[in-house]
Amino acid sequence: MIRRIDLRGRLAAGERLDYRMLVPRAPIDVEAALEAVRPICEDVRHRGLDAVRELTLRFDGVEPAEVRVPQAALDDALGALDPRVRAALEESIRRARLVHGDQRRTDVTTTVVPGGTVTERWIPVQRVGLYVPGGLAVYPSSVVMNVVPAQVAGVSSLAVASPPQREFGGRPHPTILAACALLGVTEVYAVGGAQALAMLAYGVPGEVEPVDLVTGPGNVYVAAAKRLLRGVVGIDAEAGPTEIAVLADDTADPRHVAADLVSQAEHDPLAASVLVTDNEALADAVTAELETRTTSTKHDERVRTALAGEQSGIVLVDDLDQGLAFVDAYAAEHLEIQTRDAAALAARVRNAGAVFVGPWSPVSLGDYAAGSNHVLPTGGSARHSSGLSVQTFLRGVHVVEYDRDALKDIAGGVRALADAEDLPAHGEAVTARFPDE
Repeated sequence: MIRRIDLRGRLAAGERLDYRMLVPRAPIDVEAALEAVRPICEDVRHRGLDAVRELTLRFDGVEPAEVRVPQAALDDALGALDPRVRAALEESIRRARLVHGDQRRTDVTTTVVPGGTVTERWIPVQRVGLYVPGGLAVYPSSVVMNVVPAQVAGVSSLAVASPPQREFGGRPHPTILAACALLGVTEVYAVGGAQALAMLAYGVPGEVEPVDLVTGPGNVYVAAAKRLLRGVVGIDAEAGPTEIAVLADDTADPRHVAADLVSQAEHDPLAASVLVTDNEALADAVTAELETRTTSTKHDERVRTALAGEQSGIVLVDDLDQGLAFVDAYAAEHLEIQTRDAAALAARVRNAGAVFVGPWSPVSLGDYAAGSNHVLPTGGSARHSSGLSVQTFLRGVHVVEYDRDALKDIAGGVRALADAEDLPAHGEAVTARFPDE
């Protein structure tokens, strides 16, 4: 079911190991998808809602009477929401607001010289488009994870787009609508895929105001549309299939480890589930548990496909130091540490979207109710990128204020550097202010 990669003894034998290549990500071709989404985005750019409606019919099999979801439908969805789900969403929102509230930044003024200051102001993006996928699963949690940090940052205008569903009258799933209503989001569009991102990026005169930033996960076509539209709007990231890595030793419970690997595999046949351990007995026990769990889980075919793919595997290492080197190179979206002294080992991790420490901090907790954000870097991009946060929705702007004496004091230095770069007018823009000196 799941392949095994044995690294034990290979370093001692003098072999050079490229940890990044040992467990490749599932193959997704964003560049190829670009050619598919380019005409879609151009069509929406030039024909607006007419194009959106036609594309929605073509791709979703739905001909929406209205692209924007009316407020009454949002209210109805919230009123009909299962009380248990509503309570869970409200608690998820409360915890997310606690964590993201502590991410807010304050303006800082630095006195560089007497009479010369630089202030860094943190200004929220004015208008944001939030994409909530609706493919193999329903993601009200993604509404929470996108909306809460934007609201905490102070974004004044939010628009949510989510694919229409035939079984719900051409509107997004009612739980998505209910989550929007809980968060006070009133601008929701029943549009999915590349056409949704193009609509948000370009806007539709008189109907949809263009946004400044688009965030949220999606399939390869959504990722391709983000790449294509980057520059027209800001984007958070090009999200790929979800992934989990678990670094574990003999103290880990194989039932916990197997359950966590399956929990991510049920997202997508391309999802990656990777166990890294120095204990062969644990590897054997987890393999046996995976066989048991995949026969009883709801999405068994999807899970089996993901676990059998080249993007998943059990990696046997000499020791936890080698295991840590491997997971740092792999740079997982989600990294669990289930070892002795898990907190100390987690403190040494450099590359991960989020780190889950110990046996009682599963990834599923982070997906819904830890307070952390679950929109995280995938495909190894955790080596250079962060997950969604309040900072995603803020722009740092430097405000420079010098008085006459402070400028005069550095005028010679500016002139010298300008001459060194053969840009004399730069220096003259300063010395012109002191014509008689």
